[in-house]
Amino acid sequence: MLVLVTGPPGTGKSTLADSAASELGAAVLAWDWVMAALTGFEELQEPITKMEPARHREVGWAVLFHLTRAQLQRGRSVVLDGVAHEREVRQARAIADELGSHLAVVLTHCSDPEVHRQLVEGRQRRIPGWYELEWERVRRSLDAWDPPPSAHLVLDAADPLASNTEALRALIAAAPSDAPTPQS
Repeated sequence: MLVLVTGPPGTGKSTLADSAASELGAAVLAWDWVMAALTGFEELQEPITKMEPARHREVGWAVLFHLTRAQLQRGRSVVLDGVAHEREVRQARAIADELGSHLAVVLTHCSDPEVHRQLVEGRQRRIPGWYELEWERVRRSLDAWDPPPSAHLVLDAADPLASNTEALRALIAAAPSDAPTPQS
């Protein structure tokens, strides 16, 4: 199974991705962690930081999708964590279809701006080489956010975490178990 957890920054993606991974016995592959790994290579940073935002996003997703393919080919479930747009959802769907895996797209958001601000300001991700989120940057990113329309489950960070986690577990449990055998 491939689970893609997407949504604006600070809406609980990583927390829910961790829950999905625990449910599936899978690892979480996260965009921020991939891009943070590249910060140690100064000669890569200049061209990466000069890229348009959409192209910059593609770099991390390209790595994530290669790692995803490797795991799905081995019959292992994967959970992806990142701000995925419709293009990335289509890519995930193509990989899942090609490898006979079930795809579940989970979209997070926060309907209450004050709760959202508190979530952003109250956390530390502690990703080596990566920045911590700041509310003003997140708030500006919401203006450009275009949620993918093809989510299987939409979860609101203003709702209790236990309710969101239970809905995610139900989605995973409802996934068909008769997917074709992965290709080798």
